[in-house]
Amino acid sequence: MTQNPTARRRPVLRAAAAGAATAAALSAAVLAPSATAAPAPEDAPVLIGHRGAAGTAPENTVAAFEDGVASGADFFEIDVQLSADGVPFLFHDNTPARTTNVAEVFPGREDDPITSFTWDELQQLDAGSYFSEEYAGERIPHLDDAAEVATRNTGVFIEIKSPVNSPGIEQVVADALAEDAEWSELVEAGKIEVLGFDEASNQRFAEIAPDVPLQQLVGTVPDAATLERYATFADAFGTNYRTLDEAGAERVRDAGLGLGVYTVNSTEAYDEAAALGVDRITGDFPIQFSRYERGLKVFPQNTGVQVADSVNDVPGADLQPETGEHVVLENTGNHAVDVSGWILRDAANNVLEIGEGYELEAGERLRVYTGPGADAEDAYYNGGTANVLNNGGDSVALWTDDAQLQDTFAN
Repeated sequence: MTQNPTARRRPVLRAAAAGAATAAALSAAVLAPSATAAPAPEDAPVLIGHRGAAGTAPENTVAAFEDGVASGADFFEIDVQLSADGVPFLFHDNTPARTTNVAEVFPGREDDPITSFTWDELQQLDAGSYFSEEYAGERIPHLDDAAEVATRNTGVFIEIKSPVNSPGIEQVVADALAEDAEWSELVEAGKIEVLGFDEASNQRFAEIAPDVPLQQLVGTVPDAATLERYATFADAFGTNYRTLDEAGAERVRDAGLGLGVYTVNSTEAYDEAAALGVDRITGDFPIQFSRYERGLKVFPQNTGVQVADSVNDVPGADLQPETGEHVVLENTGNHAVDVSGWILRDAANNVLEIGEGYELEAGERLRVYTGPGADAEDAYYNGGTANVLNNGGDSVALWTDDAQLQDTFAN
C-alpha cells in the first residue's frame, strides 16, 4: 500500500476535440457536426461520461460507451460486477428490474441480485429497450467491451460496484488491466482510473495494483483526518456536487487528493462545480458538456422550449391532486411550439409525458404533473400513482416526440 499518493498520480490527458468523423457517428438529434470548433480550454475540468453517456443512451451499454467516445469526453465511466460464474460484467443496479426485461425472460427473478445470474443468463436480457425501442437488443456488456470502445483520447473510469456482492472482484479487475493488451495500453496512456464507495475494497485494490490511479467516492466530504486516511491509498476523491462547498473542496486539496464531482447534468451545475476548482466532472450528458466547453450551442436542436423549474418537494404529499410535484416548461422563443407527445426523463429513466393538444405560444408556460388533476391550458397531469422527482435534488431532460434533446435541468 503506497503512503505517497502524489508519487502514484499520473497526469490526466485532455482529450482532443471530437472531429468530424466522431461527430457524424452520433445522431443529428444529439450532436451537430463540430469539426471547426475550438478545443476545450486547457484548464477545463476532466470530463467523464456517467455510465457511458446515460442521458442519451441506455446506461452501461456499448451504445452509451460509443456516445461517450463520440462526445470528445476524456473518459466514460462504467460499473463492474461479477456474475454467478465469475464473469466481469457492466451493470449499475443490484437487481435487474429497472433496466432490463427480466420480468419477461426470467419471471419471478426481478428482485434477485444481479450477481446471482450467470453470464449466459445475463446475455439473454435486453438492456436497451427500457430507454428507447431504438436500443432494443442492447446486451449487458462484458468488462472487455469497454476497452474495445475506449481510445487514447477517451479512457475509462472503472467503478467497482457493490464489491460485497462480488467477492474477489478487485483481483479480477487488476488482472484484466495488467494482462489484457487493450487495457494495458490504456493504463500506460494514463486513461484508466479505478473508483468505488467501499473503502475496504479500494484498499484491497490499491495493494494489488498500486500503480493504477484510484479514487475514493463518498456522498459528502468528510473531515480532514478521514481524507488524510484516504490519501494513504487513493489518488483522488469524488463526491456529490450538491453537497460540495468551498470548505470541503479545500479540505480535499489539503489532503493532496484530486477532486471530482458527480452527477452533474446542467450547465449551471457545471459552472458551480468548476468555480470550486474541481478536477473532474462526471455527468450523464458528456456530449452537451463537450459542446459547452468548446463554446458551441449546447442544444443545437432546441426549439425555444426549456425547463424553467422542477418542483420536487411540494408542501404536503408529492402526488396530491392538482398541486403535487411537477416540472415547469417555458417557451423562450419567438414562435409557438407544439409540445404534444414530448417527454421528460429523469436520471433514473422515470418518464413524464405531455398529452395531445398542447401548443405553447412564445412566453407561455406549461406545468407537467406526475400525479392526478384536471388538465388545463397551462397544466397536464400524468395521473401517476408513484412519485418520480427526487426531493433531495434531481435532474430532468426534455425530449421532443421525435427524440430531439431540447434541454436539461438540475435542482
